[in-house]
Amino acid sequence: MRTRILPALLTLILGAYSLTAPAQTQAAPIKPALLVIDIQNAFLPMIPEADRKTAMANINYYISVFRQHGYPVVLVYHHGEEYGVRPGTDLFEFPSSVLIKPDDPKIIKTYPDGFVKTDLDKVLQELGCNTLFLTGLSAVGCVLATYMGAYSHDYKVFMIKDAIMSHNSDYTNNIEIMFDAVSQEVVKLILESANR
Repeated sequence: MRTRILPALLTLILGAYSLTAPAQTQAAPIKPALLVIDIQNAFLPMIPEADRKTAMANINYYISVFRQHGYPVVLVYHHGEEYGVRPGTDLFEFPSSVLIKPDDPKIIKTYPDGFVKTDLDKVLQELGCNTLFLTGLSAVGCVLATYMGAYSHDYKVFMIKDAIMSHNSDYTNNIEIMFDAVSQEVVKLILESANR
């Protein structure tokens, strides 16, 4: 069944972003950004170890791929007093193994949806982005909420398979299926096809 979904998904994606249409009817070019959501020291221990290792390796891979293609990596952090997760504390930070840079845009949120009461939409507009790829945690919490928020802000949005995680592997798998999380091949195809 998955082999039938991939061609249909590619047709849908490429059809939505027709790169060969006449100028007067041409859709906006793809301008992707990678969102890395809440992979903070406070929350990572809640994730099953095997899932965490796979997702974290994949997140670093996608950070590298987006950088190679010249597309932005946007870091989203959760500030949660109830968890003791405050800026300036080790619990707030991403692990040092994550390939972030000091000049990566950084959003601090207090709601599950990264768009609620933050500058995320403004930052993405300033970067010229219209297509978002989501990684991080939780697949059933902040990633899912930000996915929905992206739609309400008129972005094309995709979760990336094996780069999202939650406290329950089955829940993560269900989210990946229900929201048709894209594979590495699809991400690479979109990045290679996107106009800069």
